[in-house]
Amino acid sequence: MTTPVEDLLRDLSPQVLGAVARHWGDFAAAEDATQEALLAAAVQWPRTGVPEQPRGWLIRVASRRMADHHRAEVARRRREEAAAVPDVAPEPVADDALVLLFLCCHPALTPPTAIALTLRAVGGLSTAEIARAFLLPEATMAQRISRAKQSIRAAGARFTMPGRDAWPERLRSVLHVLYLIFNEGYASSGGPEHQRAELAGEAIRLTRALHGRLPAESEVAGLLALMLLTDARRPARTAPDGRIVPLDEQDRGRWDRASIEEGTALVERALRRGPVGPYTLQAAVAALHDEAPTAADTDWPQILALYGVLTRMTDNPMVELNRAVAAAMVHGPAAGLALLDALDARLPGNHRLAAARAHLHEMAGDRAAAREHYRAAAAATASLPERGYLLTRAARLD
Repeated sequence: MTTPVEDLLRDLSPQVLGAVARHWGDFAAAEDATQEALLAAAVQWPRTGVPEQPRGWLIRVASRRMADHHRAEVARRRREEAAAVPDVAPEPVADDALVLLFLCCHPALTPPTAIALTLRAVGGLSTAEIARAFLLPEATMAQRISRAKQSIRAAGARFTMPGRDAWPERLRSVLHVLYLIFNEGYASSGGPEHQRAELAGEAIRLTRALHGRLPAESEVAGLLALMLLTDARRPARTAPDGRIVPLDEQDRGRWDRASIEEGTALVERALRRGPVGPYTLQAAVAALHDEAPTAADTDWPQILALYGVLTRMTDNPMVELNRAVAAAMVHGPAAGLALLDALDARLPGNHRLAAARAHLHEMAGDRAAAREHYRAAAAATASLPERGYLLTRAARLD
């Protein structure tokens, strides 16, 4: 549970970083200076109280750090900058957050480093928090973030919005990073926790902020809708003892109806506005699941049709996997298993492929094959709760 001061600092972090980076033109140094200011506030404010203008306080402290950083090379300018510190950040705060998102998703960065830098710079998470979220030592995560900043500096990136011609590619990267952050929070890829609510919540918060700045971008709305509609099921995804509860067995009365309503409205507007992209189509699938009163009422033919469009649009093997499951629900398990066979070369050793195959064999009544594939899936996953769930499914078939 975070404190009010920690929550405030997390909200202010991207605003302060944006202001300082824009003023000084050095993102890497500004990020370090901002972290020092946040640390100073975390130590002082609980004792002395939050200042009347906390954002201005942080900007002044970070700017003083920047002035110290540049003292050797800009001794003359330091005095001028110190006098102008209170006037830093005349531009809109929201624009700074948007620039930060695009900067953190620079093409020079790999997805893992972009995710780490986004969570640090835009999400306001500490290095230790990010390291815990991804089950890495803090020193390893610190090195990853440091390399990200070095890569941005080496690429000559400045704290400015990329030109309109660079928006499509950069926006795709921004959305992909936010999607990956959400997925890791919603279904952890490894470790003892099945889901990390704070990580999924951070992805939703950042995507909501992006949607506020780009309300006409249908895929931004589609991604936000997908997150809301998926996260709405979180309260019912685990039993009190931590056991995973599959979608068709969940208590739908525990789903978050407000998130479902908001997500449904977003995806309906995105579909009407267009152009329709993969996030909007996935959100439409999620809406069909959430709108069904029971698992038996799910509109599987429409879901299968949507996955067909997604398959042609993305050529993503995980989409093909989901299409195979939908095909099994519409045309029978044999049809789904035939589609899964075509994925062996594209998803070798993937535990989700093995789990899907086990599920369809179980539907077909082939208990021995189902048991074999559940065990193979359990051996391939790094998630301890998922492994326990899969082994339980296999044991039920003994």
